[in-house]
Amino acid sequence: MTEPKLAAAEGAPESPPPPQPWPSRAARLLRRHWLVSVLLAAGLVLRVLAKVAYSPALIYVDTLKYLYGVYPGSDPLGYRALLKVVLPFGGLPIVAVLQSLIGLAVAVVLYVVLLRRGTVRWLAAVAVAPVLLDAYQLQMEQTIMPDVWFDALIVAGLAVLLWRPVVSVRFAVAAGLILGFSATFKAVGEVLVLPAVLFLLVSGGGWRRAAGHAAALAAAFAVPILAYCTFSYVDTGHFWLARSQSTSGRLAAAADCATLKLPADLRPLCPSPAAQAQGPDWLVHSSASPLHSAPIPPGADRAKLIGALGSAIEHQQPLRVVVSIAQDSLRLFAVTRPPTPWISPISRWQFQTGYPTYPHWVTLGQGNVIVVGLQRKAFGMFRFHPLSPAYGGPARVDRPIAEFLRSYQLNGGFTPGPLLLLFALAGLAGSLLTLIRRARGARGRQLGLGCLLFTATAVVVLLVPDLLEFSWRYQLPALITLPPAGVLGISAILASRQARREAANEG
Repeated sequence: MTEPKLAAAEGAPESPPPPQPWPSRAARLLRRHWLVSVLLAAGLVLRVLAKVAYSPALIYVDTLKYLYGVYPGSDPLGYRALLKVVLPFGGLPIVAVLQSLIGLAVAVVLYVVLLRRGTVRWLAAVAVAPVLLDAYQLQMEQTIMPDVWFDALIVAGLAVLLWRPVVSVRFAVAAGLILGFSATFKAVGEVLVLPAVLFLLVSGGGWRRAAGHAAALAAAFAVPILAYCTFSYVDTGHFWLARSQSTSGRLAAAADCATLKLPADLRPLCPSPAAQAQGPDWLVHSSASPLHSAPIPPGADRAKLIGALGSAIEHQQPLRVVVSIAQDSLRLFAVTRPPTPWISPISRWQFQTGYPTYPHWVTLGQGNVIVVGLQRKAFGMFRFHPLSPAYGGPARVDRPIAEFLRSYQLNGGFTPGPLLLLFALAGLAGSLLTLIRRARGARGRQLGLGCLLFTATAVVVLLVPDLLEFSWRYQLPALITLPPAGVLGISAILASRQARREAANEG
């Protein structure tokens, strides 16, 4: 009687093994991804040190337009809306903590996306190391500025596009909404639709399908921007994403005024070599700049004269402008980052041993109370106010930790320029391989498409700001685009070679 029961039992399907307790699963996950786990731990330690070193947070000149809405300038104010939601829960310290958590989350998302796309674990870990360990990234996370959120939205949008081998309409729409929303934090986000559309058009599946998905993404991309502009129109009477910023600073700095043919009313505005040596930022924002201080005819509109000067430079000396932009763009790949009067001081994005100030915008009063100088318009009167105690109290600096962070940053704690160049070249090679349809095999194709998306995004998000002026702050998106692009490019090339060898062996 027992033998049939045993036979029946042997023929029955085996029950699944009992689930392992979560500590065991977590330990196995950490062993499997040990390299990125070590990098995450190091990144977490550095972020905790930054929080201890500077309290309540770091405040930059542009921070004031997000806290107080003063002189909004050339960027939209989506970050201001976010601050209004977050600040009541703990002031500036909670914003800095959230931004550090966002930085860690960006690294995790990038790592997972690279693995899903077919990259090996150690290369994926290498790609996220810059976001985790670069001191300029750490300093920005501690600063009340929108850059970290902007970068996170870029990564989120790209991750949605790359999450599956084939992009559905719903995923295209979701990516479009996320990337469009990024433009409400920084105006350069307006160009992010271009690499996303290119990616969908190249992804295959037939032109009708590709065009339909690209159109859906572009339409979704426009929704957050139009919503913001509509709100701006109701609030200010202007249907704009941000006040337009002229390229006059870049153009005036590149011009050869001695050979430029200008009418008499424009000639005083063209800067001397000494003024040009101050750089585009000074020419645009300083009241001593000839663009703003030079005499003009009675009744003339200075803004129109500046626009006419820029137009003359563009048409008569375009090569000088192109060379100027190219020289600045290559700074990202330099071996060292020495200060130079031509560009905005790099010290603004470096840890200091004391609490950084920017007279008259940010100073320290009695008892280290942070005093802010508010301007309602460019070159207007300053109105000085102590920073609200609800934002986090007086400035406090733990000097030993601050000294450590500064030493770390100045002595190699940043992503080397030559390494970024290597990533950029590998990304370009992998993108070219994809565009000319030479990426072989399903894995090589998926890697190549991911490489193309990251590389194209890097090109637009890094080059467009350089058209106005170079700033090391504007180069931070390189950390989230160039390393993934390079790793995907290398992986695509290797996968394609392997597919060719396998095809040859089969033949």
